[in-house]
Amino acid sequence: MDLELRDRVYVVTGGARGLGRATADCLVAEGARVVLSGRSEESLAKARAELGDAVETVAADNADPATPARLIGAAHGRWGRLDGALISVGGPPRGTAIDSTDEQWTAAFESVFLGAVRLAREIGAGLGAGGTLAFVLSSSVRVPLPDLAISNGLRPGLAMVAKTLADELGPRGVRVNGLLPGRIATERVAELDAATGDAEAAQRAAIATIPLRRYGEPEEFGRAAAFLLSPASSFVSGAMLPVDGGMLRAL
Repeated sequence: MDLELRDRVYVVTGGARGLGRATADCLVAEGARVVLSGRSEESLAKARAELGDAVETVAADNADPATPARLIGAAHGRWGRLDGALISVGGPPRGTAIDSTDEQWTAAFESVFLGAVRLAREIGAGLGAGGTLAFVLSSSVRVPLPDLAISNGLRPGLAMVAKTLADELGPRGVRVNGLLPGRIATERVAELDAATGDAEAAQRAAIATIPLRRYGEPEEFGRAAAFLLSPASSFVSGAMLPVDGGMLRAL
């Protein structure tokens, strides 16, 4: 199936590694152009070297109010258009609801929640018919994850923002969706496994909850995200798509 992505232009935040990078790889392979953002100049330089002229990179923090304008400007300055965005943010720190501090909640709200809302609001405002936004969320939208209280608190709210934006932008022909990754073999998930003190035991326990009995590969997520961003999914909006090997038990 042709995803009709050739020469379309997308912003991918958190695009230098992990799920953002996997999505950028798929978009570029399908002929799209991508503005990658991230906080690490080194990781962005590596991505640019590997992906070539199909990408523009911008070192930026989602928590910075100036970031959306910089990313929009980079897309229009390089390619003269912007067709959508994958809004991916870093994960909040581990911790329980009881032990997480006000400072941790505030910092996570600024970057994970408000930063994502600001990006979606400002990028969405400039999209025309056929434009699309996709939020990278988490299975914690539907089921709380142990020792990730801040993520459990913020991700469901972002899912509702995505649903609300789908209502508000839909009449203009702009679609908004969310992706709910489960256990995907990224550096972030490896860090979470290691933080338990026994990474192998944590992985075995997680795999036992996944009907496909394995972690997902980043490219499997990337293909799902590229589909949601593409014209091939032109009548899908307001959806929350699990990419989790069947791990979520909720409908």
